[in-house]
Amino acid sequence: MKKKKAGWGSFEQPQQHYLVEPRHLAGGGDLRHVTEYLRASGWKDKSKTGGPLVFDSPDKNIRVGYDPFTQPGGWTISGKQTASQEAWHAMLGKQVPVEIVAGVTDALHQPRSAHAPNAWAPLVQQGWTTGGQQHFTAVSPDRNAWVQFHQSGPGEAYWWAGARTEHGRAWDAIFSPTTPMHLVQGFSAALADPTPVMRPLGLVPASSRIRTRSVSVLPSELGAWQQARITAARAATWARNSWAAGQPRATARPHVTASSTRARR
Repeated sequence: MKKKKAGWGSFEQPQQHYLVEPRHLAGGGDLRHVTEYLRASGWKDKSKTGGPLVFDSPDKNIRVGYDPFTQPGGWTISGKQTASQEAWHAMLGKQVPVEIVAGVTDALHQPRSAHAPNAWAPLVQQGWTTGGQQHFTAVSPDRNAWVQFHQSGPGEAYWWAGARTEHGRAWDAIFSPTTPMHLVQGFSAALADPTPVMRPLGLVPASSRIRTRSVSVLPSELGAWQQARITAARAATWARNSWAAGQPRATARPHVTASSTRARR
């Protein structure tokens, strides 16, 4: 009897997964959804074996880290001060779904819109209610998630988002007021997205406030979906680098010394 040759799809067994909604209560998820996209976008992996994950942007101005070993732990995203941007930082808890974290990290690579970013617009479009005077707030239709611009006084403003279940607070996210607005908008758009997210058997949070639908998925299908995201990141990076390489370089003005100025008098 001849043995079957191993290949794509050979001997694959479907794996049970769940589509979970609302996504803000789906739990953390697979970190590779964020980290492999960063890697494919040219970020340098500075992580140490057994330690927190650390990725630096190609220009070394932005760092993304994930530390599960400290309390409360989670994601830290920070940017250095540049000529056009103040220093900024964002902290997102361990249970912020990776699809929502990716709303921020993916936006680090995407071209900015010609229109001024509006962090509230994606929320309003998905039926979130807004209001408040001192602390303007948007609340999800299920009342279990929120985004707030918290301003207690001069110099004390920040963006705060969170979610809760019947067991208490599920996660928090905080953005400094200097965080580029297109990143806050990327976060709010991913947060408000009504599309369910997938979680494997055993990693679905225990909560009566989520809705689940069981699906059978082949490992090759999961791999193909992950690879498509990585391929898109590589293509976008190649396009950006090609565009930058084609731009004319600025010619430096000749340096005029004090002695040469005197010599022409």
